[in-house]
Amino acid sequence: MFSFEPLWETMKRKGISQYDLLTGGIDKRTLDQLRHNRNITILTLAKICNIIQCTPNEVVRINLDSPTEAEKQ
Repeated sequence: MFSFEPLWETMKRKGISQYDLLTGGIDKRTLDQLRHNRNITILTLAKICNIIQCTPNEVVRINLDSPTEAEKQ
């Protein structure tokens, strides 16, 4: 299961808002996916990293003990 908790922590630490993501090219649907720890594309991950100037480890954490959304279905 993916957790985007590191994203919110990184944004808070850097003083970046969700509005900054929206104006940087991340749409509302993707923000909703992030809030609910749903899958995003690698391209979206790269775009987020570019907007907030960070590494993927500062955006997402993978919890290997938890099933993914696809595995739940």
